[in-house]
Amino acid sequence: MPESPIRKLVPYAEDAKKRGVEVFHLNIGQPDIETPEAALQAVKENDIKILSYARSEGSEEYRKKLSQYYGKNDIEVDHDDIIVTTGGSEALLFTLGSVTDFGDEIIIPEPFYANYNGFSVANGIKVVPIVSGIEDDFALPPIEDFEKLITDKTKAILICNPGNPTGYLYSREELEKLKELVLKHDLFLIADEVYREFVYDGIKHHSILSLDGMEEHGIVIDSVSKRYSMCGARIGCIVSKNKNLIQTALKYAQARLSSPSYALLASEAALETPSSYFENVIEEYDARRNVLIEELSKIEGIKVSRPKGAFYCIAQLPVKDADDFAQWMLEKFSDNNQTVMVAPASGFYSTPGSGKNQIRIAYVLKKESLIRSVELLKLALEQYTD
Repeated sequence: MPESPIRKLVPYAEDAKKRGVEVFHLNIGQPDIETPEAALQAVKENDIKILSYARSEGSEEYRKKLSQYYGKNDIEVDHDDIIVTTGGSEALLFTLGSVTDFGDEIIIPEPFYANYNGFSVANGIKVVPIVSGIEDDFALPPIEDFEKLITDKTKAILICNPGNPTGYLYSREELEKLKELVLKHDLFLIADEVYREFVYDGIKHHSILSLDGMEEHGIVIDSVSKRYSMCGARIGCIVSKNKNLIQTALKYAQARLSSPSYALLASEAALETPSSYFENVIEEYDARRNVLIEELSKIEGIKVSRPKGAFYCIAQLPVKDADDFAQWMLEKFSDNNQTVMVAPASGFYSTPGSGKNQIRIAYVLKKESLIRSVELLKLALEQYTD
């Protein structure tokens, strides 16, 4: 199993804190936005006397409310098209296990969320990467390049939209091209859409399940973690109109019995969150994005992609080994007893040697902290020697 590029430096960060150094965490997508009060109150004010198992697929009431949420987002699905999972990670794990056998292949544009690689390894799946580049902000590679990679072992194409770690938002035209490809070759198109609400510049998010003809081929992975700043709840879901897929994934859900009952309670209540909550959150993240890109662009030798969604970006640094640089910042560097923690981007690639001079930055801190973090990054680059 590959180690997490996001979490592998945690011991070094903890050691830095023990030395009295303040660490600005740009390494992990843990929002600092407050969880909706309704979700927290649902847990605090419940009168449960016995904390029982939930249904393996999630309660019918919750799934019906989820289907209504999706309907508001141009995704017409029934509650029976949804299986509730213990986080988006479990939804991904169940999906990969349901659509592949040992030795099968999935095509993923890279860089990609590191757990796609970890869960593929756990299922004996071969990841076939197709490289997108920082030069065009990690747009979808030419569809002809995808087709060249398809073999009789290929079972699915997996995308993240908006993207983690790139922040790229796929256009409807790009999704239509992928749709035509999976229909032509009878593949699944799996879309991780957990950042659906986080889009900027007036651009609209398009779900693969809003495209005609995707009933048997489209699978959406979703989660409450980022949407409602509920990472610790560990509630996600699989959404698909393919009945065989849902029936197969349900077997995995039954094997692990159920998702956590209190978290389900909070997640159901979170669906009542008013639209004003998201308007304020998006406005805040948009401002953070703009500040981060502006400050990074001032540093000589840095190339940075401009994200259209989520709350991540990839920055290319004037160093040979970003893994070494990130560890050095935690072990050896500080300014006024402060340093910064980033995620080396090499762990978001499966092509050997790719992304060695790149980092992923999560702009989940307040604007003042982002400005200071970039200042620390600049100072560190001036002092660091390869």
